[in-house]
Amino acid sequence: MNASNTSSIGNAPVLEQVVNDFVVKFANVNGSGSASANSMFAKAIFRMGIPVSPRNIFPSNIQGAPTWYEVRVSEQGYLGRRGGQVELMVSVNPQSMTKDVEEVCTGGYFFYDNTYPLDFKLIRDDIHYIGLPLTQITNSNFDNPRLQQLFKNIIYVGSLAYLIGIDFSALESIVNDTFAKKPKLIEPNIGALQLGFDEAKKAFAEPLPLQLKRSNQNDGKVLLEGNAACGLGAVYGGATVCAWYPITPSTSVAEGFEKYAKQLRIDPDTGKNNFAIIQAEDELSAIGMVIGSNWNGARSFTATSGPGVSLMQEFLGLAYFAEIPAVLIDVQRTGPSTGMPTRTQQSDILISAYASHGDTKQVLLFPATPKECFELTADAFDIADRLQTPVIMLTDLDLGMNEHICDDLEWDDNRSYDRGKVMSAGDLVNAKERWGRYLDVDGDGIPYRTIPGTHAEKGAYFTRGTSRDEYAAYTENGDAYQRNLERLEVKWATAPQHLPKPEITERSSAKKIGIIHFGTSLEATREAIDELSSEGHEINDLRVLAFPFNDQVDDFIEQHETVFVIEQNRDAQLKTLLVNELEIAPKSLKSVLHYNGDPISARKIVAEIKAVLDNTSASSNVA
Repeated sequence: MNASNTSSIGNAPVLEQVVNDFVVKFANVNGSGSASANSMFAKAIFRMGIPVSPRNIFPSNIQGAPTWYEVRVSEQGYLGRRGGQVELMVSVNPQSMTKDVEEVCTGGYFFYDNTYPLDFKLIRDDIHYIGLPLTQITNSNFDNPRLQQLFKNIIYVGSLAYLIGIDFSALESIVNDTFAKKPKLIEPNIGALQLGFDEAKKAFAEPLPLQLKRSNQNDGKVLLEGNAACGLGAVYGGATVCAWYPITPSTSVAEGFEKYAKQLRIDPDTGKNNFAIIQAEDELSAIGMVIGSNWNGARSFTATSGPGVSLMQEFLGLAYFAEIPAVLIDVQRTGPSTGMPTRTQQSDILISAYASHGDTKQVLLFPATPKECFELTADAFDIADRLQTPVIMLTDLDLGMNEHICDDLEWDDNRSYDRGKVMSAGDLVNAKERWGRYLDVDGDGIPYRTIPGTHAEKGAYFTRGTSRDEYAAYTENGDAYQRNLERLEVKWATAPQHLPKPEITERSSAKKIGIIHFGTSLEATREAIDELSSEGHEINDLRVLAFPFNDQVDDFIEQHETVFVIEQNRDAQLKTLLVNELEIAPKSLKSVLHYNGDPISARKIVAEIKAVLDNTSASSNVA
């Protein structure tokens, strides 16, 4: 077989025609401009109304190393990572070809640039090789070396439009939208797409059996990154200050806030900014600025990842103990240490829940979609003000830096911000009792506060990170200190009233199997439950949205015979939190753990649950 001249399918098994249900994976070189072209591919499928789930798998270096972009197409709307092999590999990076060939399923397709011979060691008898001279085509049509590199990517997208049936008008609309402010680039990009389409049609008599057909599954939905949604949510939540230090994968949260604030937070009379963005010298400074500005009455936040949370521990303890609102968005990545900074994980749960030394507990939120990133970020500022404490929102790289399909964002223009128990000068003057900054008046553990600048003699107090009495007077009296810690516990017990309740889906009254999950495990869990249910398993599931846990979480565990906890870390951190806080026997919870840096897949969940159920069944039979 002369692979260098291959331009049609080989003798491998031919896949039956598959419509709107397959995985395409692109193998590129980091820094080559491929991300934009690959994103165009995914967006075109979205605009055809077909559910699509793209994931950018990129290295932590700036340029030169292999990078991948995986696109799952699913008419059934399964948006989690499928896992396993792919039907179509678009490999334009010689560095990774050995790995890329291995990932193609039997009967699948390996699309490559056959300007150069393909190493015979890469030949598999059970897959098809689709060769197109991409480099030759590009060099023949473009003189500029940089344009040659960029348009090579656009050309293979045009080729795929012919091979798998992408609506060309969808690609044209994306080009028009992308370059609306640079109209000179519209015609050459569409020309490159057309060139790829025509060359593929000339080389291959028939398209592939992997085909796309227009659908209407995306009506009322958008394709959005979680980080951008967080930035927009902060604007709508009333944030006016963002203090941050750049760190992958959270940087685009601050960038998103700046982008939307420039559109929505400009004074119409003066044209001046009604917001401030401060790039601090490190994460410690960033959280310090956030706490200071919140203490002064602004709504302020920062965004970081695991290493930043580690550095912010002492200041988070100060905000907890001094009872100052603050919002922190932690876009989790793999650890410990630097780990794999461009891979995803859910491994900051414990460090966030108990952030700082001493007896501290921090409020956590767990969004699963960009829509929830938007909504929970906005809610986080109300929650922080009501509870006068930090609120940490835990997203992750998969959610934050990849585009996901979600319901269109909505906002009630009549909604007003809830600042919690804030006393005005008039409130202080008219108060019948002496006001105490750390005095529990209502029995909910939440004291009343004033914002600096409140003009009343009675409103002055010192904010202390040291022990104090109910009136903010410094003291090292043990009884006063203990009363303060016990009041904070009362506030902690009050907190669930102000937090989103867990999402419970009951499919069976038998309540034999329960699944607990959170965050980006959502889509893979839904798909896994569908597969297990089709095999006769009766499963209910609960999605955790916040910590401290609502009583419904405890009830759910008590009501089910076997409960699985799905999480993307090695040490079963959510399970640990459930055991610690709800005083549950560890053996009553079964862990499904995933921590290789890729998003968890339904296949992984199904395999792990089946293994446990089979062992349980075998043990019962033996008994």
